[in-house]
Amino acid sequence: MLHDPSHYSPPPIAEPIHLSQPDIDILRALASEVAAIAALPVHREKAELWRRLNDLDSVRPMVWINEVCWNEMNVDDELTPRTEHPWARDQERELRRTLYQWRHLPGDMVVDDFLSCPLAIHSTDFGIVEDVDVVRTDATNDIVSRHFNIQIKEPDDIEKIKMPKVTHNEAATEIRYQAMCDVYRGIMPVRKVGQTHIWFTPWDYLIRWWGVQEAMEDLILRPDMVRAAVDRMVDAWMVELDQFVAQNLLSLDCNNTRVGSGGYGYTGQLPGTDFDPGRVKPHNMWGCSNAQAFSEVSPEMHWEFAVAHDLRWLRRWGMVYYGCCEPLDGKLDLLRRVPNLRKISVSPWCRPERAIDGIGRDYVISHKPSPAILAESSWDAVQARRNIRGFLDRTEGNCHVELIMKDISTVRYDPRRLWSWAAIAMEEAERMAAR
Repeated sequence: MLHDPSHYSPPPIAEPIHLSQPDIDILRALASEVAAIAALPVHREKAELWRRLNDLDSVRPMVWINEVCWNEMNVDDELTPRTEHPWARDQERELRRTLYQWRHLPGDMVVDDFLSCPLAIHSTDFGIVEDVDVVRTDATNDIVSRHFNIQIKEPDDIEKIKMPKVTHNEAATEIRYQAMCDVYRGIMPVRKVGQTHIWFTPWDYLIRWWGVQEAMEDLILRPDMVRAAVDRMVDAWMVELDQFVAQNLLSLDCNNTRVGSGGYGYTGQLPGTDFDPGRVKPHNMWGCSNAQAFSEVSPEMHWEFAVAHDLRWLRRWGMVYYGCCEPLDGKLDLLRRVPNLRKISVSPWCRPERAIDGIGRDYVISHKPSPAILAESSWDAVQARRNIRGFLDRTEGNCHVELIMKDISTVRYDPRRLWSWAAIAMEEAERMAAR
């Protein structure tokens, strides 16, 4: 995610990175394991399957797991950090998580044969962050209950939303890049990577500042104020994107980059024919949007107060993913008006038959099986299989489907539940290929 509406992110600092030899040895050992995995031919095969899915020529359903409750996943110290330097800790965490997912819940993951060094980009965000009261049930978990204190109450409050300023600290990027090259020399190449997929979701922000109930009421009571607020949010994102383009900070996402709330972005249709490898533009990339707060809003209002405003953003991208947790099975006609739409989220709150019939083979069905099964008092592998098979059988093998297990708040500190789910999902996906 480009932004985190819960806090301001400080600008990156160009400070030297000096690692101890033990830290270097740990990172090199982990990177050597990742390099061995990345060299396997299966990654090219999986990438091709993802490409065919996104190009509406799928071989079978694809499986991917994301948004894992990593605080509950450690087994046999596989995720226990050993480095000391904070920068090394960040490197180590990502390497260990890659290795862990490959060993235990790979699904159709693809491991790169290089390591990414993100550009040290900073945005001033939108001038306002959430004011929130938090309740925790698990001190180790980032998933918390929030009560949002209202900050947008009157039309004048919309001015609190500011236009962001984007900067790139090239010195900080170069320090980090050189540090990675030095550590991983002879093991894996390092590439500088700019901003890839952008999570564009105006309503995810507005409800945190406005209040959920208050915002929904104002769709009727103060519609002009709502329109003005959404337009200002879109303006802010557009101003930010223009700066990414002007400063040449974008990188392609038609690879194993997550797109929207779904799976990978591999496609033969991007970056397209109008592509300069030295300067990536939005039309070479995926765009996305959603309006999760609009679950119970009518299709007409969903269009008027969300999608119609989003179109200014969505028209800029080569392909588009729409949706997240909101049920969209009753709103498919309005989504067909979105240009370059390719993937539609089918959340656990959708009616499966209506979603499948309405989408057909025209788009990728990005199905999100409910993660609630992982949080039950005991693990029921039979029910997990029944849930997956039930959805896939409804497609009769005649749709383009990805199974995305996400929003995993807890596995009751029993990570093998998720391992089991991953294995079952792959078995069911491959069963569909054999039909």
